[in-house]
Amino acid sequence: MAEKIWESVAHDVAVVEALVADMGLPRAACAVLAARGQTTPSAVDRWLQPRLSGLLDPFDLPDMAVAVERLRGAVERQERVLVYGDYDVDGVTSTALMVTVLQALGVTAIPFLPHRVDDGYGLGVEPLERALHAHRPHCVLTVDCGTQSVDAVERARQAGVDVIVTDHHEPGPELAPACAVVNPKRPGGSDEARILAGGGVAFKLAHALLKVLRDAGHVAAGQVDLRTHLDWVALGTIADMVPLQGENRVLARYGLRQLTVTRKAGLQALKAVAGLGDQDEVSAYHVGFLLGPRLNAAGRLGTAQAALDLLLTDDLARAKMLATALNEANQDRQQTEARIVAEAQTWMEQHFVADRDYGVVLAGADWHPGVIGIAASRICAQYSRPTVVIGIDEDGCGRGSCRSVAPFDMVAGLQTCADSLIRFGGHTMAAGLQIATEQIETFRQQFNAAVQARVTLDALRPRQKVDAWITLNEADWTLLEILERMDPFGIGNPKPVWAVKGVRLLGAPRRVGKNHLKMSVLGGNTRLDAIAFGLADRPIPDGPLDIAFQLNRNRFRDRETLQMVVQDFRASIPCVSA
Repeated sequence: MAEKIWESVAHDVAVVEALVADMGLPRAACAVLAARGQTTPSAVDRWLQPRLSGLLDPFDLPDMAVAVERLRGAVERQERVLVYGDYDVDGVTSTALMVTVLQALGVTAIPFLPHRVDDGYGLGVEPLERALHAHRPHCVLTVDCGTQSVDAVERARQAGVDVIVTDHHEPGPELAPACAVVNPKRPGGSDEARILAGGGVAFKLAHALLKVLRDAGHVAAGQVDLRTHLDWVALGTIADMVPLQGENRVLARYGLRQLTVTRKAGLQALKAVAGLGDQDEVSAYHVGFLLGPRLNAAGRLGTAQAALDLLLTDDLARAKMLATALNEANQDRQQTEARIVAEAQTWMEQHFVADRDYGVVLAGADWHPGVIGIAASRICAQYSRPTVVIGIDEDGCGRGSCRSVAPFDMVAGLQTCADSLIRFGGHTMAAGLQIATEQIETFRQQFNAAVQARVTLDALRPRQKVDAWITLNEADWTLLEILERMDPFGIGNPKPVWAVKGVRLLGAPRRVGKNHLKMSVLGGNTRLDAIAFGLADRPIPDGPLDIAFQLNRNRFRDRETLQMVVQDFRASIPCVSA
């Protein structure tokens, strides 16, 4: 990998000093808060202590009033409502949420999830027709999909079935002709709501529906406590990698607390197979790397039904069985993923030319569409290039997963290649597509040109962001405690990276594990232990070092110490931009 360019995050010094004076927080913490838009004491207070009472009115979302009125009718008439979800964590948890809430209101709520390989992404005509024939619903409620599903919604209308779409994906030039399209990314939606995940939109719908029914004196609505379902919302929000800012931050913070103490049999069993005990505090890391992948595993390799069944069951014995099956599916997924990643890396070693290839397109005939997204993420991170990985099926149709780097808008880039694609959609940083095999080489050239037209090679070089330069003695328990109040960390709110200048190593670093380094760092009179994951093969310059690191609480044998988690290091240079 190319040497990283270190970039210091800009701070308004006057704002930082005012926060230090007004709030008595460490200057380093105030610098990070100010850079993330928290420039007043009240804003900092809301950031460090997010409150559910601060959530926006759900009726601010487009078409919310229409959607609620239609569902209110379904409740009053005790109709059958088909909840059409998606096979990823966000889609499955959103489905579980809406099915549970509607059933509590007396509605016959029927969950339906498409098959990743057979049906593809989203609300498709064929899977919807299958669901309509099997369940004869009066109304279809989509979660996490449907905004652009014009043909499928028209088919439902022809069958006399109303469709309510809830979604968070980018709208296309034509909206599905549903009776309501509740999507915060539609024109006119609030900027804060735009970043909601599918689960956040579903939560808003449930909140609005319950509010209307309670105001009307509906007894069952008064007995539903949505806060107990924030565990599902947090799972979907964090796993879908939406920015953990604004309302997402509130939902994730309280959802993680609920996930820690959840009494849902399925989530208890899922935590157990992931190695989390009843007393373990669940973090965004646990969702992203332990719980989310297991829920995703079944859907990645076929149907996500087992994941949905796990979320909905209240039978602990059945939950343990389903969680074990998902754990085994995750192990199978990991093996499949490892093979595809290895083959993709071999292709890159043979074909990638750094000053020619601005964007990367890889394809394989036996690359499972359920895991190519992980392969795309790996290649994108390793080579710092917008990456598309395509799995080709027996019929010559390719399904691709796309991952981007910060300067490049993936959906906008794919739009310029639209004549080579069957369909595409997604977000700025991640998207999906379908393509005929014979178009792949043309698409490869078009995609490379699209990236080259928008970004320079220098802009594609990997960056090491530094949130604040500090002295080693500032990396203390006070800073760590404020840092922990900034949690949950993730997209849009990454864990801060500090940098220290001109420090020295005490003794020789020790190689541990597969490719890690343990070391002790000295700056002034302060000494800290450090771990550098995956950096054991990096040459260490002689003399003083600049080290970029995250600050962690390390627990070992009932003892807690501060630990530097090294992100990068370099020979110390004379001056650094503030």
